[in-house]
Amino acid sequence: MTKLLLATRNAKKLGELRRILVAEGIEGVEVIGLADVSEFPEAPETAPDFEGNALAKARDAAAATGLPSIADDSGIAVDALNGMPGVLSARWSGKHGDDEANLDLVLAQLSDTPDERMGAAFVCAAALVVPGGDETVVRGEWRGSLIRERRGANGFGYDPIFVPEGGTRSSAELEPSEKDASSHRGLALRALVGELRKLAG
Repeated sequence: MTKLLLATRNAKKLGELRRILVAEGIEGVEVIGLADVSEFPEAPETAPDFEGNALAKARDAAAATGLPSIADDSGIAVDALNGMPGVLSARWSGKHGDDEANLDLVLAQLSDTPDERMGAAFVCAAALVVPGGDETVVRGEWRGSLIRERRGANGFGYDPIFVPEGGTRSSAELEPSEKDASSHRGLALRALVGELRKLAG
């Protein structure tokens, strides 16, 4: 059984990758998270793009643990805000991970923006680093538009105000399996499936 470290403490992200491996029929890989390994210093996310942050996190994890490691960096790019919050999504309001404050700030910044200009995309870069081996970086984008009131209890971050293209429900109203099939993180993680099959042997 090959151990694969997903460099996160987010249980929802771990569940998502485990579901994708099952759906793709990949056996022989056990996905573990940061809570399952000894703590190591994690470098701050200072790259100007998602890909740079994901790769730095995956390299740190692989070097510290000796395990094949996946890390992702994701966020939302709002058209009317020139692609921001982007890599600053999790700390847009000034405090890391305060979802409610981040949502409030984005909605306040869009208060004068007409509904037809509320386009946005969730973006995810995922990096897989195999110690002494390959480095692979992939990207997934999920287009849609923002709404002004929160809807749904699934998901996290900006999910309650994001409606995917062609849909009527917010990302936070989708079932996990529906979200896996089309989300930015699902797309990025599935783009790594070929490499993960090699790991599984």
